[in-house]
Amino acid sequence: MAIYTKGGDKGSTSLFDGERVSKDSLRVSTYGTFDELNANISLADKFCISERNKKILQRVEYRMFFLQGEIATKDAEKFRSKSRIITDDDVHYLESIIDEYTAQLPKVNSFILPGSSLAGAQLHVCRTVCRRAERQLVAFMKVNPVRPEIERYVNRLSDFMYIMARSEDHQDYLETVIEKVVQRYCKAIEG
Repeated sequence: MAIYTKGGDKGSTSLFDGERVSKDSLRVSTYGTFDELNANISLADKFCISERNKKILQRVEYRMFFLQGEIATKDAEKFRSKSRIITDDDVHYLESIIDEYTAQLPKVNSFILPGSSLAGAQLHVCRTVCRRAERQLVAFMKVNPVRPEIERYVNRLSDFMYIMARSEDHQDYLETVIEKVVQRYCKAIEG
């Protein structure tokens, strides 16, 4: 099967439920921004040092498919009958990670640069794309019904990306300190 259909050659695309809409519609722009976010999350998980963080981000990547699918369907019931959906359990999962990591990481009392590690920097890109996607979602919700669980999930997601970035930056810092200590030890033994 060819990846191209030629169906969009005149500026329209198919939604999940088969309805065709203009590619510049608010619906397409909204789920497209979440698609951009998901691609950035995928990149971030490849840069992560922490295996746990990689798994957490991959879980979020799958949830993004559910979120995008529901937005990409005018008749949300058609989507819900064929796929999983974002629930309050997903919101609580993000909150649990935010709370756990906030308790473990050093306190921050000022603005921080967006990432001192490669993973941290990419997760801050995710945070900012998430905020743009949330703005798109708010505009979308003015004319389209959206379940409150989706709104809550997206609102938590940018905070989640922030704390994940801090976690990766902290992990990178610890590994750098350990590496320096090992190097000093090896020099002391040799010398």
